[in-house]
Amino acid sequence: MNNPKIWLSSPHMGGNEQKYVQEAFDTNWVAPLGPNVNGLEKDLEEYLGSESHVGALSSGTAAIHLGLILLGVKAGDEVICQSMTFSASANPILYLGATPVFVDSEEETWNICPIQLENAIIDRLAKGKKPKAIVAVHLYGVPYKVEAIKAISDKYDIPVLEDSAEALGSSYKGQKCGTFGDVGVLSFNGNKIITTSGGGAIVAPTKEIKDKAVFFATQSRDDAPHYQHSEIGYNYRMSNICAGIGRGQMQVLDKHVQLRRNMHEFYVDLFKDIDAVTVFKVPNDDYFANYWLTAITIKPDETKGIDAEKLRIALDKDNIESRPLWKPMHLQPIFEKYPYYGNNVAEDLFKKGLCVPSGSNLEEIDRNRIKKAVNCFFKR
Repeated sequence: MNNPKIWLSSPHMGGNEQKYVQEAFDTNWVAPLGPNVNGLEKDLEEYLGSESHVGALSSGTAAIHLGLILLGVKAGDEVICQSMTFSASANPILYLGATPVFVDSEEETWNICPIQLENAIIDRLAKGKKPKAIVAVHLYGVPYKVEAIKAISDKYDIPVLEDSAEALGSSYKGQKCGTFGDVGVLSFNGNKIITTSGGGAIVAPTKEIKDKAVFFATQSRDDAPHYQHSEIGYNYRMSNICAGIGRGQMQVLDKHVQLRRNMHEFYVDLFKDIDAVTVFKVPNDDYFANYWLTAITIKPDETKGIDAEKLRIALDKDNIESRPLWKPMHLQPIFEKYPYYGNNVAEDLFKKGLCVPSGSNLEEIDRNRIKKAVNCFFKR
């Protein structure tokens, strides 16, 4: 009999999700509004602090799309985007008919490089195109260089859309990720730190901006007794049922963050004596990472048959899921024609990196299997 699958990051229920979902059925709030939607937004606002205003949406991608609209991005504009990320960070730029300008990572946090970001802005300005926004991502739950990016944003008067899809529960100098940008984005996809099965949220610094996002997300219906629409709208609101799952998940968020961090420490210990492997971690104590996914880099050794892809294949043979790092956007077929600024840091990380099983629901029997498979691969 094959061993059961060890997933990279699977949903982990806390126990009270069904109560809120049942309430939605019992009260017939089976719609993209209702008490669970309001309750989840309030829970998130209290968790994030910093006078945040949260709108619950159908996905993190929807939140990025609306965030760009709120920042004034239109067809023909340019938007700077971190290259090393999931495609959902960049796709909404194209939805709007704008042009993505990709920027490389730096080696400490693997996020958007401040030096290359400023180089990109200076060059775009010289070409007569001032970027309309900057999409900065907290990759794998590790905060980007908040102060450096903020300084560049202020210097050139270009707003930041903070993609915190992977970083709910992470913080920088005690402030929660999702609250640093001019607009923030969260994701509750099935593999995230908490889930609503699908879903996401937009985080705004004012109620007015949040209300405008919700207006767009509900088909931009004007305040009239009949259906009247003066602006383009979208069907992006979260359902009351999905929000019920989220309310239950919020009750175990901090617990799930700690369990993910425990998995990270498991890998730090597992690989501590393997010189070829480096476990990705925060640069210093100013950064607090949820370690949504623990990532490693492997120095290839042809004589010993060691590289990231060979480890991935070895784990897969034991029914253990792992995954290469995000392939940089400037290398993707759909994006390769767009401008890119960098020194190929992200490209090098992609070649050497691997995400390993990190779920908050992994147990000791799973860790023992992972440890055995890794030790077998490295012949320890």
